[in-house]
Amino acid sequence: MSGGTGSSIGIVGAGIGGLAAAIALSREGHRVEIFEQAPAFGRVGAAITVSPNALRALDGLGVGALVREWGCRPPKRVNRAYDTGEVFSELALAAQAERDFGAPLITMHRSELLGALEESIPPGSVRFGSRLAGLDQDDDGVLLRFDDGTEHRVDAVVGADGVRSTVRQRLRADEAPAVFTGSVAFRATIPVDRVPSYDVDAFTKWWGPVPESEIVTFPIHRSRELFVFASALTSSWDEESWTREGDVDELRAAFADYHDDARELIAQCDSTLITALYDRHPLDSWTSGRVALLGDACHPMTPFMAQGAAMAIEDAVVLGRSLAGRGPDTLAAGLEVYARTRMPRASRVQLTSHSNQWLREPSDANWVYGHDIWAEQLAG
Repeated sequence: MSGGTGSSIGIVGAGIGGLAAAIALSREGHRVEIFEQAPAFGRVGAAITVSPNALRALDGLGVGALVREWGCRPPKRVNRAYDTGEVFSELALAAQAERDFGAPLITMHRSELLGALEESIPPGSVRFGSRLAGLDQDDDGVLLRFDDGTEHRVDAVVGADGVRSTVRQRLRADEAPAVFTGSVAFRATIPVDRVPSYDVDAFTKWWGPVPESEIVTFPIHRSRELFVFASALTSSWDEESWTREGDVDELRAAFADYHDDARELIAQCDSTLITALYDRHPLDSWTSGRVALLGDACHPMTPFMAQGAAMAIEDAVVLGRSLAGRGPDTLAAGLEVYARTRMPRASRVQLTSHSNQWLREPSDANWVYGHDIWAEQLAG
């Protein structure tokens, strides 16, 4: 177990939400242990947006300074029409976001955000190579069982194990399956010197002819590379995997009717990853006794608002606040407070992201970007 004098809490999954939860809980004196099926931390995934609401949450966890140091700060968000290239709306970011929302918007590689979180978790708190096989709970705690035959007992468990959560499957065996949206997402990176005429510093979103079609670009790696996220309708692919290699010719063909600037951008992509996008409805419960879900395990969402990681980080903050000062006998009650507090906002963002219309036109960004999770009142 890690340091601290409070309850022992097992966290399944060492992704963004799991690491943030470990920091939040350990700051409240709980002893945390993170169980991760991968053999080690790795450069998994692609780029990520740390929106102002997420950065304010990370500031309170003591991680914000590293995120600011390692990430890029796009000066604005630009919305462009896919066919004419017209800029039809902009949202000032950077210094203006500091004034409007209390923090800037940061873009970076996912591994950089994980590295910043890793710096702040209790030393030795991650057990790699631990694939969860099952769990059993009683009045005194939860027994975790792993594929290698080992077992571990804790006072409570947080399932932060992603969209295919084993913890969720154990809690909700009758859950309806996810529904394929009919679209896929491509991800690629381009050295900025290969697109000299493109505004590589901005967060740019090209809005396609249908909500399922878009291209989003923003800088990463201290503005040395441009990240490209593109989604399109498809009839030939439905595999949900964030590590599958895609076909660049298929990528280029999917956006052949986009503006010249966008097509030139896509032409510079030498390789791409591809994943099918699935839709999942908000859950009606995140907890069962001493077990709770967090992040993608309970509110997986389409990536169109770039709020998946932000919602997981907000979850972690509320989880820590809800379990502050609680001993083993009151953890279940604290987990209920956490779920009741978080479910309305996370579900609203989840449904809004599905529609892929947010900020297409000038509108209120404050309800998302300006939210201060540290000041939110906990549910009674």
